Amino acid sequence: MPHWAQTIGVAKPKIPVLEQSSCLPQIAQAPALGLGPQNNFNLYPSAWPSSLDLNSPLEVHETIQIPNNGSAPLQVSVQVFVSNVFNVDILRYTVSSMMMLRLSWLDARLAWNASAHSRHAVTLPCESLWTPGLTIREALWVDWKDQNPQARVDPDGHVELNLALTTETNCDFELLHFPRDKSDCSLSFFAFSNTVRELEFRAHAVNEIVSVKREYVVRDLKTQVLPLQVVPCFQVTLSLKNTALKSIIALLVPGEALLLADVCGGLLPLQATERIAYKVTLLLGYLVFHSSLVQALPSSSSCNPLLIHYFTVLLLLLFLSTIETVLLAGLLARDSLGDKSSPIPGPRREQRKENLGPNSEADPSGGKRSRRSWAEAADHAFFLVYVTSVVCSQLIFAGTWIWATCKSDPAPGKALPHGGPPKL
Repeated sequence: MPHWAQTIGVAKPKIPVLEQSSCLPQIAQAPALGLGPQNNFNLYPSAWPSSLDLNSPLEVHETIQIPNNGSAPLQVSVQVFVSNVFNVDILRYTVSSMMMLRLSWLDARLAWNASAHSRHAVTLPCESLWTPGLTIREALWVDWKDQNPQARVDPDGHVELNLALTTETNCDFELLHFPRDKSDCSLSFFAFSNTVRELEFRAHAVNEIVSVKREYVVRDLKTQVLPLQVVPCFQVTLSLKNTALKSIIALLVPGEALLLADVCGGLLPLQATERIAYKVTLLLGYLVFHSSLVQALPSSSSCNPLLIHYFTVLLLLLFLSTIETVLLAGLLARDSLGDKSSPIPGPRREQRKENLGPNSEADPSGGKRSRRSWAEAADHAFFLVYVTSVVCSQLIFAGTWIWATCKSDPAPGKALPHGGPPKL
């Protein structure tokens, strides 16, 4: 009886685990059963070479062991085909993706003499042979499309297994330049049932995404094997780019429109009662816009989006403009009420007019006019300063947007001396 046939067995029903396939890895307490005529288990006997004696009793094993590769770890080649990236949620810091994993390795126990048998390959359920158990570290949930995948075995013992999955993973978005942000999202696959002395991954990624009609697009895709790890692992990195069209229309255009409307409001006469109503209406409208903006923009402990600071500066500018209009208009109205409440008597007014003379340019209302001219001059000076501040704020923001960089604070798991990756 071939030695590799002794490893075939039936595993006990497994408890569903979100992060890994139902057949990955084998349960440690699952006993192997004999494949005699008394058993109802049928392992696709028509697909096997005729020389295999399926009626021979098999030894009981507690688990299906990893193939022995001598002193070197078993090499498992992994091809990652990414077919779709959707539902990028920057508020929850999550990204959903669809991909397929093609794993292949060599198991000499499954080899047979191809020259003596016509079968060039057989298909086995993955519960019947050793398969690497995979867990995604960043995954919130994983949906494996096939709960009972089939593995293809060649005569030389070469095994190939295809796994399709949809997953939602955590992603640390770099949102400093939102909505023109670029972020790298990683999916780390770990094989916790083995050690680095037993198993080694060789990963390669293939980008099969063809659609770009979405807010975030994949601009690059790469894989790497993480060094200095206790268990075997490989990492898939998705480089995402924000197309920014939706955010520009929803955020930047309304903010710039309100700021321009406020600048134009400064051209109204200070005595016009509509100016105060105009300024207050703009401020209230911007407060409503700012409250919805705070809910739409993400926030983090470090490297917050520049738009949060930009719209806060716009709010302060609108507030100062409204306060200036209310104060100067209130002073003019108070002076007008004071002049009406204390009029100059008639004989005294005539006597003052005679003392001034017919050619005098002085006016009984000169004090009122001087106060009005002073208010208008102050309003004109404030308008010039305000326009200059608006232009400077736009230039400063544009320069900061182009050249500013931010280095996020280290995560608690990476901060020294108590954190960092595990060491061998």
